[in-house]
Amino acid sequence: MELITRNDIRNIAIIAHVDHGKTTLVDALLQQTNKARENEKVEERVMDSNDLEKERGITILSKNTSLLYNGIKINIVDTPGHADFGGEVERVLKMVDSVLLVVDSYEGPMPQTKFVLKKALELGLKPIVVINKIDKPNARPVEVIDEVFELFLELGAEDEQLDFQTIYASAREGYARYEVEDTNVDMLPLFETVLKYVKAPEGYMDGPFQMLVTTLDSNEYVGKIAVGKVHRGKVKKNQQVALVKKDGTVGTYKVSNVFTYIGTNRVEAEEAGLGDIIAISGVIDANIGETIADVLSPEALPFIDIDEPTLNMNFMVNDSPFAGKEGAYVTSRHLRDRLLKELEINVSLRVNEITPDCFEVSGRGELHLSILIETMRREGFELQVSKPNVIFKIENGKKLEPMEYLTIDVPEAFMGPIMEKLGPRKGEMVNMTSAVNGYTRLEFVIPARGLIGFRSEFMTDTKGNGIMNHVFHGYDKHKGEMPERSRGSIVSFETGDAIAYGLYNAQERGTLFIPAGVPVYQGMIVGECARSEDMDINICRAKKLTNTRSSGADDALKLSPPTIMTLEQSLEFINSDELVEVTPKTVRMRKRFLDSSERRRLTSKGKK
Repeated sequence: MELITRNDIRNIAIIAHVDHGKTTLVDALLQQTNKARENEKVEERVMDSNDLEKERGITILSKNTSLLYNGIKINIVDTPGHADFGGEVERVLKMVDSVLLVVDSYEGPMPQTKFVLKKALELGLKPIVVINKIDKPNARPVEVIDEVFELFLELGAEDEQLDFQTIYASAREGYARYEVEDTNVDMLPLFETVLKYVKAPEGYMDGPFQMLVTTLDSNEYVGKIAVGKVHRGKVKKNQQVALVKKDGTVGTYKVSNVFTYIGTNRVEAEEAGLGDIIAISGVIDANIGETIADVLSPEALPFIDIDEPTLNMNFMVNDSPFAGKEGAYVTSRHLRDRLLKELEINVSLRVNEITPDCFEVSGRGELHLSILIETMRREGFELQVSKPNVIFKIENGKKLEPMEYLTIDVPEAFMGPIMEKLGPRKGEMVNMTSAVNGYTRLEFVIPARGLIGFRSEFMTDTKGNGIMNHVFHGYDKHKGEMPERSRGSIVSFETGDAIAYGLYNAQERGTLFIPAGVPVYQGMIVGECARSEDMDINICRAKKLTNTRSSGADDALKLSPPTIMTLEQSLEFINSDELVEVTPKTVRMRKRFLDSSERRRLTSKGKK
């Protein structure tokens, strides 16, 4: 076999902390290579194709695209920036030969920058550093470069990795520069740097075919599609191939289609070879981490270890009084089939069937699981979910719990309340630096369970001015008991429609979550009580009519605007005896036991 270098291909991934501009950078690169075709419009954030990604402005799933520059095909993989989707980042790095590390020229390296860079350095990749958003008025690119270099040192980068190339860019304005002072208004310096410093794929084109499955997709016409990089040899349409499973067993399949990428489109090809990032249909049993190989020489490729889940919650069939009114998929069979389907493509997820109607689902964090729930409700599913719980480990007889590295940027005036709140949550401060523009940066190591429910309190305490980010830090010894939510729930006493008169009496007891006219049922949570205990209130109660009072007098009642809870806020709010009911149209919170007398009996029984 002859070792060759494919100089006509470069494979790179874009990695960064959330909101540092990865997806916008891909947009700029695509638009400038499409200039020859002026009639082709490239939409903004073209790589965020999922509805949830567009709404939230974040990348959830890794995506592939390619562009041609000076006759060389550059394959680009856009990766998620949130720690909860780290499983996506880890596996796509196996497909590439270098990474563009994008860093905000004002914020500098953030927790997720550290996480994704660590993964890239461990795989021996040599990053190209892109200091983005240099057009910001408060940009500080020179200091940020020093901070990036210190991060490389802290992560134990090799000498060759420390000698990284730097590009200064404004993805939004569409330019990249070798030096901040340059005046060019295009992305050419970045293209040239990629061609010069990204290693071209090397290997054996004439060897037996090998490809690691790093992503799965599906299509109604061709079924399951396996995506990955050709590690060795070639593959053709209608070719017989072997699938080497994780347990070592081997099956034989016929490749029905071979696809490559042109722009963001997948196009059919007759064959593909060493270094190509491709998609294959026909290998219907392929799973992420398995190898598609030559049928006569089925050799498996090593697969990267994916970080284990740190949180779990129960997904249950909806059994509330309003069950089945809004969703198309409501049975345990629907729920089981959907979760098993998700397991195929979501490598960081685990599903354990507890009873036919209840499944324990484990993931990398609240966002990871809430995105799955939100996706399912948009597909027409109804379900109930429990409060998230952290996953503990036992090692050498000691109980260990997952820890998070928390970074907080707040105006100085809010430092006191934040530090006060993190004390009972077992947060240990490890660093404090004066950030720019009056913001102070606080860094903590805190148990993952200490962050459950903290974000909403944090936003209230900082009046929306604080920024918090966290990333998995490892396991440490159990930190002891932690207080639950300090306030109780306002619970509906009966089923009916919420009436202004009933709500007016309830709002004196705390904060309401619903407006007048909303249907409620007994045991449904309609607000947060000002006291620590729960309170049952009849919000369906109308004012009794008398000779001197008319029903129209209700119009004069002044109701405070309710706090409408999102899915994430609901998951953070509920206690262990409460559930979130999720349907395609509504997110409701409820007591696990709806009958108030039954709840009282269980509470008094627990106190004995």
